[in-house]
Amino acid sequence: MFRGLCLLFAGFCVSIVSPATASAPIPNPPPGFVDEAFASWLTEFRSEALAAGISGPVFDRAMRGVRPDPKVVDANNNQPEFVRPVWDYLASAISDTRVANGQEKLRAYPTLLGRLEERYGVDKEVLVAIWGLETGYGAFMGNHRVTQALSTLAYDGRRTKFGREQLLAALKILQRGDITPEAMTGSWAGAMGHTQFIPTTYNAHAVDFNGDGKRDIWNTIGDALGSAGNYLAASGFQTGGTWGGEVKLPRTFDYALADAGVEKTMGEWAALGITGAQGGALRRDDLKARLILPAGHKGPAFLVRNNFRTILRYNNSTSYALAVNLLADRFRGKGEIVANWPTDDRPLGRTERQELQRLLTSKGYDTGGVDGIIGGNSRKALRNWQLAQGLPADGYPTAALLARLRR
Repeated sequence: MFRGLCLLFAGFCVSIVSPATASAPIPNPPPGFVDEAFASWLTEFRSEALAAGISGPVFDRAMRGVRPDPKVVDANNNQPEFVRPVWDYLASAISDTRVANGQEKLRAYPTLLGRLEERYGVDKEVLVAIWGLETGYGAFMGNHRVTQALSTLAYDGRRTKFGREQLLAALKILQRGDITPEAMTGSWAGAMGHTQFIPTTYNAHAVDFNGDGKRDIWNTIGDALGSAGNYLAASGFQTGGTWGGEVKLPRTFDYALADAGVEKTMGEWAALGITGAQGGALRRDDLKARLILPAGHKGPAFLVRNNFRTILRYNNSTSYALAVNLLADRFRGKGEIVANWPTDDRPLGRTERQELQRLLTSKGYDTGGVDGIIGGNSRKALRNWQLAQGLPADGYPTAALLARLRR
């Protein structure tokens, strides 16, 4: 989970460190350590950590033998040319195996999950869905040494600020005694435990649900799922609320309404001709919802409410939030998506997305820059161009639209 609030650890006390102690050399350099630049950086960071209240012994043990990790460097520098289509991602995320395994977990821990649901107000199916998507219910939590991975990120590359912030937060976890440095493992980006919390999120939201004095999201399922529940509750999850669901749009629909800034009541959406996925009437109420088209106007449409947006706080990806909620629905015995995905419309690669942005900008539709990321500005520019061309203004980039822009 590479998201979260960068909050200070509430139980942390700053200690006073003498200049001599703060400038101590790198702790126990490994044999043959020749990267003088990294050694110098580590000495400088030690001063920063001690000034922030980390004790010398905690720092030295945590950073013993740390060196830049080539695997982390490669992962950090990797920018894949092609992205995975949403339909492929969902097929894997909501596979029959993942559904069956999640249902087994719901049967295996009824008392624990009931207590978690009662305390945090988050549906047990949602907590188990997050668990399943993040680590396959604990099957793969990452085996990188977190202090080494974060030191690598903090030292050099495109995520130095993130790495430095998370490394300091990880040291605070170690100072509190929740885990040992040797047992603090996770992903290459420092996401940890069953629910893949980054250190800042851990410090802000991790809980000791079983009351043993440690917030152990690596080995204690209650602590891990309780921490996820605490995070979602703090993010505004509404107890008893629904996330939304699939809907069916009328033939003559203004696709420009599928915009993050457009929010209407269910009654207002129904008045525009939107029905349930099977054609049934929408429940007309005053609850607000937004329309999303993850694969453009040719694919399924969804009206999403507050609890969907809360999942985006956990992982700011529409595909991820859909997967969590659809997987939770499958646990409840609800059906699969009704509409077909436009599997013939391959997603654009990064180079093609950059070209699309350049072409839109050259035609007077400002995308806010050329970075290959189709964000709000790029979607708005694409919608405006589509409207001018008399096309469905869904803001969804396709190879066909790129070809038309090239003319």
